[in-house]
Amino acid sequence: MLDPIVTFFTRIFQWIGRGIGFVIGIILWPFMWAGRWYTQRGWILRAVIGLVILVVLGFYARFFYITQWWNGFNPDYPAAEVAAAGATGAGEPVQPASNVQGQAATSQPTSCKPSAIAAVAADLVDFNVNQNAWISSTLLSKAGLFGLDWRRTPFFDNKAAFQLGINQVLRRTTTELVDTLGRVRGTSQIDENLQKARTALAWDETAWYIGWRGPTRPTPSVYREAIADLRAFNTSLEQCRATFDPRADNLLLFLDRIASDIGSTSDILRARIEASDAGWFDPRADDRFWFAYGQLYAYYGILTATQSDFANVIAERNLKTLWDRMESQLRASLDVQPWIISNGNESSAFFPSHLATMGFNLLQVRSNIVELRSILDR
Repeated sequence: MLDPIVTFFTRIFQWIGRGIGFVIGIILWPFMWAGRWYTQRGWILRAVIGLVILVVLGFYARFFYITQWWNGFNPDYPAAEVAAAGATGAGEPVQPASNVQGQAATSQPTSCKPSAIAAVAADLVDFNVNQNAWISSTLLSKAGLFGLDWRRTPFFDNKAAFQLGINQVLRRTTTELVDTLGRVRGTSQIDENLQKARTALAWDETAWYIGWRGPTRPTPSVYREAIADLRAFNTSLEQCRATFDPRADNLLLFLDRIASDIGSTSDILRARIEASDAGWFDPRADDRFWFAYGQLYAYYGILTATQSDFANVIAERNLKTLWDRMESQLRASLDVQPWIISNGNESSAFFPSHLATMGFNLLQVRSNIVELRSILDR
């Protein structure tokens, strides 16, 4: 009595097995054909082709390593890089060091406080191009997955997006250093080191040795020049030969530009949330998330450095408590490090929306910055 039912299900499973075998056969056929063709060639041609295959596999092995291992990643990095704020702003004279008897060493020349913003910016560039490989300009990153941009796949694009988020902050910071922070008002001379650093960081993020117009300089080598330029500016500033203008209106303008930058990124996240609710299967969600994360990672260091550089303004306007709260919220947002990024519906019980979480963190930081700005504007 049950024989027809058993036969029916047996045939179904046989058809499913044949279908799976057929699909696997189609996938493996090019490799089987290439294997037969390879074994029928002469040993010289086989050696050359084998060497080419080994080189390609080596490139992909290196590409896998540099995209999956994040050297030097440390959300608490500002604590080790930014000294105690004190009451002196960047560029202002500091007291000479004391001698062993505890008396001021008046024979030492006067020095000025270096800029923590410039120092952190230089360290972030170093983190991007020296401690790690710059992903976006590597040959395999430009080639993509069979011509498809890695950003449109769920593979190998997280670290690149994170680096681009940091670089976005560095471009904004060096622009503000050149235009406002590193000069007195708008009539003084632009600092040459800061100008060169801004120009270097404006270089094409995907440049390789050869571009559409012929030979060119790869992105990492140009960005490394920005490190030297930023540190050269700080050396001149420490010797009181450069300018840093830690005024309240400069701080207000700097915070205004940061808030605008963060607001733009939150809008990008919102657009992606509205465009897709594919949950774990949205290939564009991860690069959006890690770009925003890179921005927060960099702004955490820059804003911590800003408190040091504008210590006098923050003390005069009684902003320290509010500033410390903003920094603590920024640091807490860096603890959100999901293994797989999901862009699910915000009301879904099964697919979380990591983009919504990141967007909330961005807007929370932005609201704190706007509050600081409103106090400075009084």
